[in-house]
Amino acid sequence: MHIDTDLFQKVVENLHDGLYIVDINKKISYWNSAAETISGFRADEVIGSSCSDNILTHVDGEGNQLCFAGCPLDKTIRDGKPRDAEVYMHHKAGHRVPVSVRISVLTDAKGEVIGAIELFTDISNQNANSLRVKELEKLALLDPLTQLANRSYMEKMIQIRLQEKKRLKVPFGVFFIDIDFFKNINDTYGHNVGDRVLKYIARTFAVHSRPFDVYGRWGGEEFVGIIRNITVNDLVVFGNRLRMLIERSYISLEQRKLHVTVSIGATMVKDEDNVETLIKRADMLMYESKKAGRNRLTLG
Repeated sequence: MHIDTDLFQKVVENLHDGLYIVDINKKISYWNSAAETISGFRADEVIGSSCSDNILTHVDGEGNQLCFAGCPLDKTIRDGKPRDAEVYMHHKAGHRVPVSVRISVLTDAKGEVIGAIELFTDISNQNANSLRVKELEKLALLDPLTQLANRSYMEKMIQIRLQEKKRLKVPFGVFFIDIDFFKNINDTYGHNVGDRVLKYIARTFAVHSRPFDVYGRWGGEEFVGIIRNITVNDLVVFGNRLRMLIERSYISLEQRKLHVTVSIGATMVKDEDNVETLIKRADMLMYESKKAGRNRLTLG
C-alpha cells in the first residue's frame, strides 16, 4: 500500500506527542510541532544537531546524564530493540520536563539500521498547573515573575492544611527552598539572568508537583512547597528529587551553561504548629543545609 507523503506529514504534525527522528549518528533530521511545544526548541534550532548538543540532555530519576551512559535511543540503534522509559528532558527555558519516551529503530529496504524514531509525552501535571495559574491571576494571588502562588496565598494555604490536619488527620510537609549564591548570579550576570533563573526553578516546581501540592514564591530567591498527604520518607525523596533536577538543569548563556543549586529545609507538620512555627522551623532547617555546604536537604 502506498502512503501519501503529504498525508503522513499532516498526521505527524498534528500529534499531541513530540516526535523526532535521528540518523545512525544520532543527528536529528525531523522534529514535529508537539516536540517544539514540549521542549521549547524550534525545529530549525535542532535539526542537524545531536540531541546531546545542549538540547535535550536527558537525565534519569537519579540525575545520571543519559547522553554519556545509558541512553535508550543509543541502545535501540545498537541492538534494534524498541524501548520505553521515563526520563527528564531539558527545556529551552532551563527547567526539566518529565517525559515518557518510546523508541523504535528505523531500517532501510535491506533491513539495515539507519537511525531511530522517538515519541515522547509530557507527563507533568501541565493542565492542573495552567488552571491554577488562571485561578490565582483572578484572585491577585500570583507572583507575576515566576507564575507561582505568592506569599499571601501560601500563608492562606498553610492555614487550610493546618485545619485539615486538625479535623481529618491528613498529614502534610513543607519545603523551604533557597537558591544558593543567588546574589552572585545577579552581580555577575545581571538581573535579567537572575530572573531567568527564578523562572526556570519555579517551572521545575510546577511541572514536578502533584495536582494537590502547591509551590509559591515566598520572597526574593526563597520558595515554599506544601506537600499534602505524605510520609516523612516520601517528603525526603520528593525534596531530593527536586534538588537533583535543579542541579542538573541549566540555562544557556552564549557558549556556556549556567547551573544553580538550592538548599532545602523539610519538615512535617506537628499538632501544635501554626503558620509561623511551621515556616520558621523549615526556614531554620534550610539554613542548616546552607551551613552544611549547600545543595542539600535537611529534615527536621
